[in-house]
Amino acid sequence: MLVTFAARRRFLVPRDTWDFAAPGAWPAGWLGLESNKVQDDHGRRVPIGLAWAPYALLAVLLVITRLPQLPVGSLLRSVRIAWVTILGTEVTGSTTPLYLPATMLLVAVAATWLLHRMNGRQIVGAVRESSRVLLGAGFVLLFTVPMVRIYINSGLNDYALDGGGLLPSMPIVMATWVADNVGGVWPLFAPAVGALGAFIAGSNTVSNLMFSLFQHGVATQLAISGAMVVALQAVGAAAGNMIAIHNVVAASATVGLLGQEGSTLRKTILPTLYYLLVVGTLGLVSIYGLKIQDPLFGERRQVVWEFSNVDSRIPNRLHNCPFTSSPCSVSCRESSWP
Repeated sequence: MLVTFAARRRFLVPRDTWDFAAPGAWPAGWLGLESNKVQDDHGRRVPIGLAWAPYALLAVLLVITRLPQLPVGSLLRSVRIAWVTILGTEVTGSTTPLYLPATMLLVAVAATWLLHRMNGRQIVGAVRESSRVLLGAGFVLLFTVPMVRIYINSGLNDYALDGGGLLPSMPIVMATWVADNVGGVWPLFAPAVGALGAFIAGSNTVSNLMFSLFQHGVATQLAISGAMVVALQAVGAAAGNMIAIHNVVAASATVGLLGQEGSTLRKTILPTLYYLLVVGTLGLVSIYGLKIQDPLFGERRQVVWEFSNVDSRIPNRLHNCPFTSSPCSVSCRESSWP
């Protein structure tokens, strides 16, 4: 709105104007399978305030439904659809349809229909066009969302191991392998895992849901800051949005470049790699150079507990237990965290 206000008053607008060449002279990479055409409304002009009204209404709806001080959000969340014990497991899924952002969008669409006095042919055409774009961009989610849910709930199984116990979840197994084979240099690669999750799932949030447990498990086994490693995961997932398949498809569909997703990915992969390399290097320096520890624990001490019989060569002494913060008498060896 500020940019529009400034442009209308010619503030910082250059005197010499520039525009693209005619569409017939554009390179092939500028054109997609479909082109967005501006529809001619036969000279009908919509006032600027009325044109902004749907966006303002959407913003107001999102704010009043998310503020905890107002009862609107809790009222909408009271309508819940749940599926308990999915396929006989302990997995339960639920949704609150009235609280979803999509519901706010549909309300804004209905208000636009009334405010702009659209007839039936116009609203049907708008729904048809937007649905075609939505299906093209959302098709990827039909495969990524189930994959993410299986990954997250993989620990709920009945597969008994030979040594006892059940098969651990995929994040825990991956964390064990990484800690054994990659070692302490893992913070350099932690952002790349976050970016990989965003690339597959198309979402920073979903990437963090998938890999935060894995990242924290690696940090725990390497005895380094779990908060820092999970933060590297989140930053890497944010960088991965530049190459997320869902985002690239959605953006291409919005600007009429369907079919040019490969070209877009080849351009966005370069800043993504730079971003991940810089963030990973900063993570290594922070953990091993600046000795950053988890904020809730401060200066920790590594204690190797020996609950066997006390050997006469190892004195038994009373000290403050670092885990219970109370005096205890056990044989132990202390050394600083790496």
